[in-house]
Amino acid sequence: MLTTSARLLSLLSLLQSRPHWAGTALAERMQVHPRTLRRDIDRLRQLGYPVQASSGVAGGYAFRAGRALPPLLLDDEEALAAAIALRTAVTGTVSGIEDTAITALAKLEQVMPPRLRKRLDALRSTLLPLDPSGPVVDAGLLATLAGACRDQLQLHLHYADRNNQPSQRHVQPQGVVLNDRRWYLVAWCTARTDWRTFRIDRIVGVPTVGAHFSPRADPGDGDLRRWVAQSLAQGEYNEQARVILHAPLAAMQQQIPGSAGTLAAIDEARCLLTFGASPIGAVVYWLLAMDLEFQVLGPPALQQKLHDAGQRLARSLARSDAPLPD
Repeated sequence: MLTTSARLLSLLSLLQSRPHWAGTALAERMQVHPRTLRRDIDRLRQLGYPVQASSGVAGGYAFRAGRALPPLLLDDEEALAAAIALRTAVTGTVSGIEDTAITALAKLEQVMPPRLRKRLDALRSTLLPLDPSGPVVDAGLLATLAGACRDQLQLHLHYADRNNQPSQRHVQPQGVVLNDRRWYLVAWCTARTDWRTFRIDRIVGVPTVGAHFSPRADPGDGDLRRWVAQSLAQGEYNEQARVILHAPLAAMQQQIPGSAGTLAAIDEARCLLTFGASPIGAVVYWLLAMDLEFQVLGPPALQQKLHDAGQRLARSLARSDAPLPD
């Protein structure tokens, strides 16, 4: 028979493992009488755990959000995941959470059993942190935007575009997405009457939160991350480049991120890449560096730029083959 303390810990772990437990099923799982289960539920409530009870045929117990954060039980894999996430947060793309991430990590490591500390040390020695080359955003700003998305509240933004031109936007936020180490807000822009992506690090000051709005259909059909990647690859430039790559689609999907362009299979040996064609010079360099055969379908400016680059390369090779003067 488990002691009361051990039984409470076991009960707490079970309550956190699923949204709802039928009372009889939970008592059988705990191997206790239903009266004992009710007393243990009362003890958890006295300790600050928000356990709700419901009666009737479908009655039972559920772990719900409360007014304060009680202690949580984590299994081994959850504890390791939390520790790794906290380490990443210290040097990540969100500012304002470094100190709290360090203190939370210290508390977590302090109570870790030796077997978990060994695994964490092994992971720490083999996982290299990302280069913090991308812009960072304020944690408070992220929280404000995420809350407006959740509660469907309009936002008034002061925004600077990629050319640093200021503007004011009234938007209906849909979601916050991390793509290629940059944070984006997906929102319906009332002035453009269309969906837009806003770089969060380009939002100036604190957004003003407004009234509720009626929700719209998700532009990404449930996958905002993919929608953002595609819109960044295609919608940011005036011209679109279309290039046939002489390589299988699966191989190119491993080399080309979704934010760079859209890939589609042509046959088993070729695929079509569509992406933003500006700046043209950078596209030429990127295509030549891919070390594979390709065919540019457009735009004409890209075809001409590649033709000029080919002629320049031929002239350079001819000079390299020529004998040196005495």
